[in-house]
Amino acid sequence: MSDLIYDVAIIGAGPGGYHAAIRAAQYGAKVALIEKDKLGGTCLNRGCIPTKALYASVQSIERLKDFEELGIQIKDYSLNFKKAVERKNRVVEELVEGIETLEKAWNNDLFYGHGKIIGGDIHSGYEISIQGTQNKKIKAKRVIIATGSSPALIPSFNIDHEKILTSDDILDPNFTTVPEKLLIIGAGVIGCEFANIFAAFGSEVTMIEYLASPIATEEPMIVKELLKKFKELNIVIKTSQNVLSVENTGSGVKIITCSASVPRDEIEDAEKFTFEADLCLVSIGRIKESKDLGLEDLGIETDRGTIKCNVNNLETSAKGIYAIGDVTGGLMLAHVAYHEADVAVANALASIGGFPVKETNTDYNVIPATIFTSPNIGSVGMRRKAAKDRGIDLLMGQFPYSSLGKAKCMGEEEGFIMTLAEKETFRIIGASCIGIEASELIAELALAIKHGLTVYDIAKTIHSHPTISEMVLESSEAVVGKAIHKKGRPI
Repeated sequence: MSDLIYDVAIIGAGPGGYHAAIRAAQYGAKVALIEKDKLGGTCLNRGCIPTKALYASVQSIERLKDFEELGIQIKDYSLNFKKAVERKNRVVEELVEGIETLEKAWNNDLFYGHGKIIGGDIHSGYEISIQGTQNKKIKAKRVIIATGSSPALIPSFNIDHEKILTSDDILDPNFTTVPEKLLIIGAGVIGCEFANIFAAFGSEVTMIEYLASPIATEEPMIVKELLKKFKELNIVIKTSQNVLSVENTGSGVKIITCSASVPRDEIEDAEKFTFEADLCLVSIGRIKESKDLGLEDLGIETDRGTIKCNVNNLETSAKGIYAIGDVTGGLMLAHVAYHEADVAVANALASIGGFPVKETNTDYNVIPATIFTSPNIGSVGMRRKAAKDRGIDLLMGQFPYSSLGKAKCMGEEEGFIMTLAEKETFRIIGASCIGIEASELIAELALAIKHGLTVYDIAKTIHSHPTISEMVLESSEAVVGKAIHKKGRPI
C-alpha cells in the first residue's frame, strides 16, 4: 500500500470534483484531487464557460443594432469569430489557472492521470492507481467519484469530428469556423445556444428536432417568445422530425428525415425531407464517464453508465464511496454538482469522524435553470402544466420588460417574467423569465420558493429603483392584480 494516505480522494475535477476538494479542505481534511484532462471539466473547458464567453460577443453584436438610437454612430464594423474564440480561450485558461491556484492554496494535492479504485474497503481505506505522466498509487479513507459526462456519439449520426460535430468539437480552442450554412440536430438547451451564437455571426442555421417543440421543458409562452426572436435571426426550426441518416458528402453534410409520427415499420415508404449544409452539430444526449474506474470489482452498480447511489446521501453500494454530478444520471447542471459535492463531502467526513461537519441529505426541490440565448431564459420551480397535473389551483402574474423603466432606458424591452403562486396560500411555487438578465432575476425567486415565501413577502420587500430586479417585484404584485406599472384585475 502507498504511504500517501488521504482523508478523501476525488476522481474528476469538474465543477463537482474541484468544489468537493475545496470544501473538504475547508473542514480540515487532507485531499487528493485526480483529473485525467484539465481542471474544470466539461463545464469550464467545453461547456458552460466557453459558450457564455461566445454569448458575450453575441450580446455585443445585438447591441450594435441599437447604438444609433442610443446616440452612438458607428459607420462600419466587421465580425471576427476568430477574435471571439481567442478571447473565449483566454477566459477558459484564466479560470483553469484560478482553480489550480485555489486548490494549491488549500494544500490539496493534484494528480493528473486516470484514476481507478483497485481495492480496499471502508475500514482499511481504498487504494487508487493513477495512470498518467507519472504513475502513482495513493490511499484514501473515502472516495468521491465525479467523472462527469461527454457528448453521446450516436452511431447512426456518423459523427466524424470533421463535418459532423459534437459540442466538444465546436468549442475546441482551434475551431474558428463560421459556416455559411449550419445544421443542428437537437433543439434543446445546447442546440438553441449554439444556433443563437452562429446566427449572430452570420451562419444560416437550420435546427432539426424530434419533439414538437424546442426546449420542450420550458413554459410554452417562453418558447413562443424565443421563437419570435429566432425568426428575426432567420433561424429555421423543423420540429417533429425523425433523423434517418447523416452523411458527410465531402463538400458538406446531408441529412434525411421523415415525420416523427411515422411508425417504425412504415418509415421506408414515408415522405422524406432532405437538408444540406456545410457543417452539422449533433446536440443530442450525453453519456456518463464511468468506465475503467474499478466499480465492478467493488460491487458498485451501474445502469448504462450511470453510477447508482443513494439519492439522499449519494453513497454508492460500496460503503465510503460516493458519486456526484453528471455521472449519477441526475440533472446535468454545474450548480447541481456543486450541491451534491457539499452533501457528499459532509457525509464522507462525518463518517470518518473528527471533522466539524454533520451528515446531510440532498435537496432537489428548488433547482434554477438558465438558457443563454439572446434574450436569455431563466426558470425555477413548477411549470403551469405540472401544477395543473397535480391539481394545484394557480394564480399567475406576468410583467413585460417594456413596462419597466430601467429596461426601457437600456433599450432592452424584449420579453417578460411570469410568477406562479398557489391560489389558496399565495405561496410562490414557480417562475419563468425571458429577457435581459433573466438568469440573474430567477435567483431571487429561487430563494423565495426555497423558503416558502408568498407574493406578499416579495411585495413588502423594498427593491431599489430603477433596476431590472423590479421585474420580480412587479410580477409578484401582478399575481394579485396590484402591479403598479401594469393594469390588472385585483384578486
